[in-house]
Parts: sequence; C-alpha cells; structure tokens
Amino acid sequence: MKIIVFDLDGTLLNSLEDLADSANWVLEQHGFPTHPVDAYRYFVGDGVRKLIERILPQEERTDARIEQCRQEFVAYYKVHMEDKTCVYEGITELLAELKNRGLKIAVATNKVHVAVAPLMAKYFPNIRFDAMIGQREGVPVKPAPQIMFDILKETGCEPSEALHVGDTATDMQLAHNAGVTPVGVLWGYRPLEELREAGAKFIIEKPEELLGLAVSC
Repeated sequence: MKIIVFDLDGTLLNSLEDLADSANWVLEQHGFPTHPVDAYRYFVGDGVRKLIERILPQEERTDARIEQCRQEFVAYYKVHMEDKTCVYEGITELLAELKNRGLKIAVATNKVHVAVAPLMAKYFPNIRFDAMIGQREGVPVKPAPQIMFDILKETGCEPSEALHVGDTATDMQLAHNAGVTPVGVLWGYRPLEELREAGAKFIIEKPEELLGLAVSC
C-alpha cells in the first residue's frame, strides 16, 4: 500500500457531542424536539443535508426548511466544533508511524470542507496530511467515489495502492465504489454488523492494528 485514506468523524476524531449539540441547537431555535447524543451515531456520516433531514420532524422536511437549518447548523458548528471533540486514543501515534514508514495519509470526509483544515491543524498540528477533502458544493457526498478519485489524483496513487479506513457503511461503500480496499474500525459510531454487511475486507479494534495491514496488503 502507498496511501491510507481516513474518514474523519468516528475514525480520527470523536466529534459526536459537538455535532449533536450543534444540531440540537438548530432544532431548539425552531421549537422542534431534540435528540439524545447517542442517536446521532446514526444521523451523521452522510453529509450535513442528510443529517438535517434525519433530525427534523417528518412534516418539516421540505427543501426550504432543510436548507435553512443546514445553513444555521454550518454557522453554529463552525464556532463550536472544538468544544468537546477529541482525538481517539492511539490515532496520533498511528499517523506519525505511518508517515515514518513512508506511507501517504489523507482524509476523505462528508464534513463540510471549510471545517476540515482548521480541525486537522488543531488536533494534528505535527502531522502532515498529503490530502484533505470534505464535502464540497456541487460534488456528490460519500459514498459517491469522486472524493476518493480526487484524493488519488492529488497524491499520485492508484486505487489498488489505497486503503480506506472508516467506521460506517458509507465508508465501506465508498471504498468499493472507488476500487480501494475497505477497512472498518470498531471504536467509532457504528457496530460490527454494519461494517460486515457493507463489505469491509478487514475490521480492526485498535488503531495500531492498521500498521500490520498497511504492510501486508
């Protein structure tokens, strides 16, 4: 393998509480019921628009309402995205070791693109990523493969030389759609069964297990 492409939320960063708090704030502004933090494990992962659609009351899921709340969420989250977010244990050491071994590392996330660089600079100040791409206007979100194709082009790698590491079915589907090897992680937001059913080729419980895969694949 030449490159390891990581999902962000639920894979590198535990950002669930900040995402939930921001989404619930939006709901509160409109007088809608809020949701417990744990419920957001299944709301997040497919982009902001889909998150907003999922949390709104069924009768409020109009295009106009979704777009209004999406904009409110993005603005609020931009200010509060570092309130409770933290790096998963062992991730920083893993990333440093991958770089030490000469591998390229990248991030492919459905988080809005403008939020990615500030988060990476704060939580991984000493790690140089070879590419970081988030959700962009006019580009289909994961599991559409364009984000992976763009990362591979930017880094000069082929699909056969890449692992995609993530915690959701969306990540596994992205890997299959782009022709890269899917690796599921169990420290994130979704259970083992989801990753298996979505076609994960490998499933790991701890970050350091990825080192062996990067060499053996």
